[in-house]
Amino acid sequence: MMSSVIAFGVWMRGLPLFARWVGTGVVSGGVIGGIAGLIVGLFVYAPTAWFAAAELGFPAALAGGIAGLIGGAIMAAVRRLRRSAAKPL
Repeated sequence: MMSSVIAFGVWMRGLPLFARWVGTGVVSGGVIGGIAGLIVGLFVYAPTAWFAAAELGFPAALAGGIAGLIGGAIMAAVRRLRRSAAKPL
């Protein structure tokens, strides 16, 4: 199990900057939204709790992807500014 986690980390580091940020946003948003949907679904009507998890998980994953895209754009701009500031005139 631990070797697959390490392999996933190595694979993520090999991706371009935007893909890393968007992927992280999609996964974290989807997991958080799915867990929140499951909790809400269990309190409202337990037999359909899995559908509530999907109803909140998918939009949360989309929102996480958009947030990751914005974060990746900011990070790319910061890196570009740092590189241009570090170059001698």
